[in-house]
Amino acid sequence: MQLLENISPGQRSACRRIAEAVRDAGGRALLVGGCVRDALLGVAAKDVDIEVYGLAADALEAVLGAHYKLDTVGRAFGVFIVKGQGIDVALPRRESKTGPKHTDFRVEGDPTLSPEEAALRRDFTINAMSYDPLDGVLLDPCGGQADLRAHRLRPVSAAFGEDPLRVLRGMQFTARFGLRADAETLAICRELDPLDLPPERIWDEWKKFLLQGVDLSAGLAFLQECRWLRFFPELEALVGCQQDPKWHPEGDVWTHTGHCLDAFARERTGDEWEDLIVGLAVLCHDFGKPATTYKDADGRIRSPRHDVLGIPPARSFLERMTRQKSVFEEVLPLVEQHMRPLALYRDQSGDSAIRRLAARVKRLDRLVRVAYADKSGRPPQVVTAFPEGDWLLARAEALAIRENAPKPILLGRHMIELGAKPGKQFGPVLDQCYEAQLDGIFADEAGGLAYLRRQLEGPGEETNG
Repeated sequence: MQLLENISPGQRSACRRIAEAVRDAGGRALLVGGCVRDALLGVAAKDVDIEVYGLAADALEAVLGAHYKLDTVGRAFGVFIVKGQGIDVALPRRESKTGPKHTDFRVEGDPTLSPEEAALRRDFTINAMSYDPLDGVLLDPCGGQADLRAHRLRPVSAAFGEDPLRVLRGMQFTARFGLRADAETLAICRELDPLDLPPERIWDEWKKFLLQGVDLSAGLAFLQECRWLRFFPELEALVGCQQDPKWHPEGDVWTHTGHCLDAFARERTGDEWEDLIVGLAVLCHDFGKPATTYKDADGRIRSPRHDVLGIPPARSFLERMTRQKSVFEEVLPLVEQHMRPLALYRDQSGDSAIRRLAARVKRLDRLVRVAYADKSGRPPQVVTAFPEGDWLLARAEALAIRENAPKPILLGRHMIELGAKPGKQFGPVLDQCYEAQLDGIFADEAGGLAYLRRQLEGPGEETNG
């Protein structure tokens, strides 16, 4: 059997070279985990994991160091990173749980383990396969290949429950590979909780879900089947939240959100940061509906200001996973403004309104992607045209603000050039100038300086602190 056509030629060559060097030193090198799974699925893989049996850490480091530069930051755990290759080489690990928390583990590299024993520490059977690049043998002690063919998500062993993060891994695997969890998997997941998991580990799984998932609604459904929505109350609140069937024939907000995410997944650009920001905004865009939805006197379902009032729950959801300031600055405005493209289009709003919207959301192309996913998440309605998005992007292109907010023309140095001494008054004056720029009062530096001069010379304006 020949696998691993899904990795780069350079990685294939390096894998073989490493395997040969390990063999010559008396050990055996096997490719393990995701790269083997992805090879069987025909999915491209960026990174390769190799486990080495029969060599102690010192001997392995010497073998690898003779051919490659190494990052040894993980040496205490028997892990070596081959620099510039996208390859991690490790000893098989023996793990023993020492307490109730996810951190209560003792991890030791143990080269005496067999591949079959090492496989039992993995999470799902689809990740417990290994491959010998020298003799082309696939080792599959847990039936992972059969589970892949059956689209089945199944744990390797009872030790699965020792790490609750595996529930979120199940969510993203379900979304990525079209898998279905069996009853045993769901039963184990229902007994777990993420309360002791660090936010960064949870964040990593949601990122993989959004950036690599194909059927994102299926991933959310897995989370619901595991009864894990209680740990994400902003998502749980969407279940059963009614919508006006005239505009939302697909059903409740939970169902709508799943469809929107699937639409987003079909239109990813491949720019990971852009896709992550837009994906998070799509996930969170209707978090304001549960608190704002009611039936009016005519029996119509309404959710007034759900866009604006969706900011607090979206912030709460994100805060449990990340403290990255840029995530909040870039996602939350998209949630708040996700209905604006249609509103501006209907009103045929002018340049000032478009500039102000761009200043608020930073990138209008992102907002259009969110609005398109929102519109596409309403089956059986089919989006055959998206005039509001096309119109807004064309206007943004003409104003040179499609992928950026309008940059302030006037800066502090301009005030100094006009004789103002630096002080706390700079901020309000420059803010006023920026507002004037957005309104189209001036469009270049010369016009801006003329405007600024009038402000500084105006009655009652203090310029020298």
